[in-house]
Amino acid sequence: MAEITKTAEWRALENHFKDIKNSHMRDLFMSDPERFDKNHLQLNDFLFDFSKNRITDETKKLLIALAEKAGLQDWRGRLFSGEKINFTENRAALHIALRNRANKPIKVDGEDVMPLVNHELSKIRKLSEEIRSGVWKGFSGKKIKSIVNIGIGGSDLGPSMVCDALRPFGSEDISPYFVSNVDAADLSQTLEKCDPETTLFIVASKTFSTQETMTNAFSARDWFIKKAKNNEFIKNHFVAISSNEKAAEDFGIHAENVFVLWDWVGGRYSMWSSIGLSIAIFIGMENFEQILEGGYEADNHFISAPLEENIPVMMALIGIWYINFFNFSTFAVLPYDHCLAKLPSYLQQADMESNGKFIGRDNKKVCQKTGPILWGEAGTNGQHAFYQLLHQGTQITPCDFIMPLHSNYKLADDKNDHHKILQANFIAQTQSLMIGKSISDVENEMKNEIMDNPSLKNLVSHRIFEGNRPSNSILFESLSPKSLGRLIAIYEHKIFTQGIIWNINSFDQWGVEYGKQIAKLVLPKLESKQHSETFDSSTNNLINYINNNT
Repeated sequence: MAEITKTAEWRALENHFKDIKNSHMRDLFMSDPERFDKNHLQLNDFLFDFSKNRITDETKKLLIALAEKAGLQDWRGRLFSGEKINFTENRAALHIALRNRANKPIKVDGEDVMPLVNHELSKIRKLSEEIRSGVWKGFSGKKIKSIVNIGIGGSDLGPSMVCDALRPFGSEDISPYFVSNVDAADLSQTLEKCDPETTLFIVASKTFSTQETMTNAFSARDWFIKKAKNNEFIKNHFVAISSNEKAAEDFGIHAENVFVLWDWVGGRYSMWSSIGLSIAIFIGMENFEQILEGGYEADNHFISAPLEENIPVMMALIGIWYINFFNFSTFAVLPYDHCLAKLPSYLQQADMESNGKFIGRDNKKVCQKTGPILWGEAGTNGQHAFYQLLHQGTQITPCDFIMPLHSNYKLADDKNDHHKILQANFIAQTQSLMIGKSISDVENEMKNEIMDNPSLKNLVSHRIFEGNRPSNSILFESLSPKSLGRLIAIYEHKIFTQGIIWNINSFDQWGVEYGKQIAKLVLPKLESKQHSETFDSSTNNLINYINNNT
């Protein structure tokens, strides 16, 4: 395919941008009473309102044409067929097989992977039910009360985010903990809350060699053995999620307690796999399967809905519009549900690790900006932190506001309706970002103040809001396992769509590995306190300073 920026479709968008770049959404709403009707989509109870964006009917038409030019429909099929679209690692990207609830055959190298998937799901069901029921016991005969998942990246962020989000569905008898940072504080603070007799460790590493994960795993094993006094008891307290069964067995984990993680499952897409074991233990297998059902529902929508009616496609195209034409470099995810506080961090990895690339599928440097800097915070906390910049900053940040219609929590003697207050703020932020506040609005607002004190007229300019700041609004019935699965899968497909248009491989992550390679060269010098002259002057002096002062 020719460079996307040299196509007629891209040039048409550039010309269209010149025509509407100064248009204000306030005027677009005033001129079209049906703007919301034309610019929202629904998937069952999931509402995606994209009317508060700097787009017109023509914008949508041109963006759809760009997606078609990029071959999106073909690439969707290739993703779902098991083709090795992750060409730099010669792998398929088949996280969709993990939630294939219809159980239709999906093949990799001619082999249907669904029997493998179903086998692992059966193993997850068996172990999770044994732990939840108390059949599985620790070395002293006590039930398991603490689950410590040791992983990093996708082996940590997914299950950690989901267990927090679905805490109302979790067991009252089991506490999940997540250790990822190689900083000793992370593991130490977790172990302080645990009893070796009632703790199960899940070591999640595809290769069983990830430095951070295995450092924490060996320290956790030492902590456990110090109490248990017998290596044989490791079988009662450690399970592994890995493709390296031998390394897990060498660690002391029995073969039947090793769960498979295939090479066609990327880390940031792995919560649907056996990496979700901690989720299944905490919320139960039936609820874990509801997460899969939600993802499967989003998959069916993505593969079958026309592009103009396709939620992840439209999310992606609006993002392309802002990143590549308006030159907006950041994007905020703002969940108005405290249980979704970790969602921005989860999506940060999913998006920035997938599309933070400057080399295209044609092995040439890309000719346009790729993935945005993604960040965010749960509402209303963020309103008292960075919303000042969202409203009046010189950099414009498109936002996704996310909220369930109903909360999973209600205070027993609640005289104040917390959720209605939250909803009011959710709506108010999207409206105020869009409409802004003009100088005449401020003068009318301050009229009485200025009459009493004319010098206050100098403050008028400080209270002006330009508005015209874009946002999407996402609403759904409640935060349930199924709605969460659907939400995550929709964002996955949005990220994939943008990667196709940018002509990059969204499924490798070589940038994750490079720093680790350098760390392996630095570590021996720190361990031996060896004077360093190997690197540049800054790196050498940092090494030497640490060695001289520790």
